[in-house]
Amino acid sequence: MPRRAVSGNARDRLLLAAAELMDSSGGRDLSTRAVCERAGVQAPTLYHHFGSKQGLIDAVINHGFSQYVHSPRPSGGSRDALDDIRHGWDEHVRFGLEHPTFYALLYGRVEPGRPCAITAPAHAMLRDLLNAAARQGLLRVPIDDAAEQLLAANVGVTLSLITQPEEARDPGLSDRVREAALAGVLDTTARGESPAATRASTALALRTMLEQDPTGLTAGEHALLGELLDRLGRS
Repeated sequence: MPRRAVSGNARDRLLLAAAELMDSSGGRDLSTRAVCERAGVQAPTLYHHFGSKQGLIDAVINHGFSQYVHSPRPSGGSRDALDDIRHGWDEHVRFGLEHPTFYALLYGRVEPGRPCAITAPAHAMLRDLLNAAARQGLLRVPIDDAAEQLLAANVGVTLSLITQPEEARDPGLSDRVREAALAGVLDTTARGESPAATRASTALALRTMLEQDPTGLTAGEHALLGELLDRLGRS
């Protein structure tokens, strides 16, 4: 392949060239020679910036995912934690369907016992949304449990939709899975709750506020109250 006209710094050109080749090949069999030819650089330049082919691939994935994490959000959120969590779920699925190669490399290539550092900012965003839900008394289970359940369902439905032929894709599948997942961790109705569920959501709301402002409590009081609220939140 003849070298293309190039502009910008070598690192950016390599990222762009690798992203284009990964997209056209579905992320398989990326050739460093093809990347260098497309970017108009020599192989030592690639290794200088990224260390290895895998380092280049990781940088491309990181850059692509950062576009999702740092994409514009509605100003200030909606003040409704449930609506914000629904919006975050839908944005996650949309990103996966618009960038299936990046998404499959992120969530389809995993290492046992090793969380993905690239997706950590997105996980932190989910925890922030769940913190807001807890403050509003909507949370049924501890934040960590809720985050794991929602993330597992969100990733699973996105990967499932990616594998479906576009013409046969069920547009309502994500909505159905989302509502089922939310019902398991949040009060999505705010009506007709049992006393035990009300007590649990109240305890979780208090637990969240305690972590944000422990003023006036000794370390021992803070630990004891936190333990009691955790127990009530799981009841």
